[in-house]
Amino acid sequence: MTSLNSIINRIKQEGNWSLFVDRDGVVNKRIVDDYVKHIDDFSFIKGVENAFSIFATYFHPIILVTNQQGIGKGLMTEDQLNTIHNYMSAKIGEQGGKINGIYYCGDLANSGSNNRKPEIGMALKAKKDFPTINFSRSLMLGDSYSDMQFGKKAGMTTIFINTDNHQNLNYASIDYVCASLESFAHQLSQS
Repeated sequence: MTSLNSIINRIKQEGNWSLFVDRDGVVNKRIVDDYVKHIDDFSFIKGVENAFSIFATYFHPIILVTNQQGIGKGLMTEDQLNTIHNYMSAKIGEQGGKINGIYYCGDLANSGSNNRKPEIGMALKAKKDFPTINFSRSLMLGDSYSDMQFGKKAGMTTIFINTDNHQNLNYASIDYVCASLESFAHQLSQS
């Protein structure tokens, strides 16, 4: 794997990069064997709100893409999910950050849905809504193999956010590894 600085240098030199970010385990703490169903369940990972304020300087648009099969399982409603996302966006906005678009798939894992990562339906919807997106100048930040596959299938550069400290990350769909959003934002602002 090459140094993260090589992609950071490209982003700064070229401009016009888009950012795609997964939610659970990247933006907020994942609830093991359950879902974030209410605002009270939502807890930002350290440094995330500040990271988005740094991202706002370098990326447009900033897109959140998240699988939320808790909806398909009947454990939560779309209204509940939208309330959580409104809260998350407001907190990020208070720190000077932004999320330009939020795309979610409530379909079940075995549904075969083209909108559920690793399929790229959410990326295609984002490109339709934000025509300036160029997937070859887009990053996908996520903490799962399906996030990385999603990014690669769409033609993005992928950064694995290693919040769970995985040791074996030799997957072809991972271009770079970073410990957290905070760590990536710090490297972006310092390079």
